[in-house]
Amino acid sequence: MTEKLSLLPLQVNPSAKTNVKALAAKANFAAGDKLSSARKAAQDFETSFLTTMLEQMWTGIEAEAPFGGGHSEKVYRSMIVGEYAKSISSSGGIGLADHVYREILSAQEGRK
Repeated sequence: MTEKLSLLPLQVNPSAKTNVKALAAKANFAAGDKLSSARKAAQDFETSFLTTMLEQMWTGIEAEAPFGGGHSEKVYRSMIVGEYAKSISSSGGIGLADHVYREILSAQEGRK
């Protein structure tokens, strides 16, 4: 018994308030979820690396009076360093996320 599968073109009603792109974005495909999770993990790793690198860059630098010093300056510094790292990573980074992403995918495929 053979069934024929017919693919009908997508009918879009221009007067409808349905956003086809938004509907497509909501569709969850397992492979797409894995790829986006791997990309996010790779970017998070790069952000963590950049945070550590930038924190080391600021080690030993003391803030000058009247605005520097104290506990709050240390807290603020760690927050701003984290935001710098996020900004660098989200705007292209240093290329580490791409390498980590490829390694994650090859590990999932069992190539290593």
